Amino acid sequence: MELTVTGSGNGVQVSDAAFGKEFNESLVHQVVTAYMAAGRQGSAKQKTRSEVSGGGKKPWRQKGTGRARAGTIRSPIWRGGGTTFAARPRDYSQKVNRKMYRGALRSILSELVRQERLVVVDSITPAEPKTKVFNARLAELGVKDALVVSDSVERNLELASRNIPNVAVSDVRGVDPVSLVAHNHVVVTVDALKKFEEMLG
Repeated sequence: MELTVTGSGNGVQVSDAAFGKEFNESLVHQVVTAYMAAGRQGSAKQKTRSEVSGGGKKPWRQKGTGRARAGTIRSPIWRGGGTTFAARPRDYSQKVNRKMYRGALRSILSELVRQERLVVVDSITPAEPKTKVFNARLAELGVKDALVVSDSVERNLELASRNIPNVAVSDVRGVDPVSLVAHNHVVVTVDALKKFEEMLG
């Protein structure tokens, strides 16, 4: 299949294997969910009654005081006591094999092409590291909320883009399913497009 290079009028040939797949919603959902789950810290930790310090002695004798019986001041129903169902550190990551991950990327990229949300350009790196210049370039392309993918993130591109809201910059290896679906448009250079093809074709 052929994709049009915006601004030049030329076309670039890409393989149907990478950019012409049917959209597999269940696969994309599973991979996106797994990616976001892997980013969770999972470090929540609370103390149970056995971990709270103190409470080794029975507060008062079992009978004869008129008060309810108590065995420790660290009971969960006491102020300063342990937590009944205490949170524990856990790993939220889900297993996603390489074939599934690449299949999801193919599916997302193909859907971006069908919805005309994939914008192909010859180059996107500005001549000078100025936000104003880069903003004008994005305005020419007609995009505001975009993921910009280049074959390599040069210093000028990084500096010019970092203060623009809703714009993220990445190289091909740094692209993930969440960033692809999170933006309205994906602006990709021809060189990056070829790298996607090599990786997914």
